[in-house]
Amino acid sequence: MARLRLVFLGTPDLAATCLARLLQVPDFEVLAAVSQPDRPQGRGLHLHPTPVKLTALNAGLTVLQPLKASDPEFLQTLRRLQPDLIAVAAYGQILPRELLDLPRHGCLNVHTSLLPRYRGAAPIQWAILNGDPETGVTIMRIVPALDAGDILSQAGTVITDQDDARTLHDRLAQLGADLLVRTIPDYVNGLIQPKPQPAEGVVHARKITREDGRVDWTRPAVAIWNQVRGLTPWPGAFTHLPAPPPPTLLKLWKARPDVASGQPGTVLQADKDGLVVACGVGSLRLLEVQTEGKRRLTAQEFLAGHPLTPGCLLPSTSPDPLLP
Repeated sequence: MARLRLVFLGTPDLAATCLARLLQVPDFEVLAAVSQPDRPQGRGLHLHPTPVKLTALNAGLTVLQPLKASDPEFLQTLRRLQPDLIAVAAYGQILPRELLDLPRHGCLNVHTSLLPRYRGAAPIQWAILNGDPETGVTIMRIVPALDAGDILSQAGTVITDQDDARTLHDRLAQLGADLLVRTIPDYVNGLIQPKPQPAEGVVHARKITREDGRVDWTRPAVAIWNQVRGLTPWPGAFTHLPAPPPPTLLKLWKARPDVASGQPGTVLQADKDGLVVACGVGSLRLLEVQTEGKRRLTAQEFLAGHPLTPGCLLPSTSPDPLLP
């Protein structure tokens, strides 16, 4: 039987995990990898290759990086490659109809939620932000409408109290990669009947912004705890220390709900046994924090250099929400 000819589209770490898994399957021939253009990073704004580009180059693959997926020259290159199927994971662009119609088996996408819940840009973060007990991955056919294609397969995972957006991302990347390589052969051999997504239960997962990290201490402790977990490592939940202007930003890396209560934003405890802040319901015990330009510290390490006293108030708003 002839090997299945694939082109892969993807950009970040999650996509690189999927590409690496595809390359391990002897029955697949990956003809090329397509990634977003390299972007400037760091203080020197030097161009850095995307994770998919690095994975592809290490495997000796051809790498294509069109500015837009609708570029005529790029589409012509895909036609010359004649892929049987295009696999996509976190590519970062809307794919034009001309590209979707190109391979005879269509285009399949690895989406990190149990569709139709969390269509959109940030399904991993919103699953934690909303306190969902589980999430998962979906392999779906790509259609012009956002994440609305027929479902081919799904796999779920529990969201644990120890999870944040990074740990859940890494687990879903592996789960999605494994599900993709299991789904493709059954799909092309007609063993999977695509299922339209139900109209009920559609939730849009909008793009996360830096402002989403701002802590409002009037919210319940569990909601702020989910905010800390769902926005780690980026953009991070943050508050400000009571100080003369400008206020000092404090990024919250790890925390857990507590039962103590008080006026929202009030420091209830600040000693060798921990740092606890009152919320709208309950309180939040801060475990790891970071001030601007400094390293991450445990609450005890932080208090050794930044004395806080019970009764002081952490504001819920600040005119300058910039993160370190």
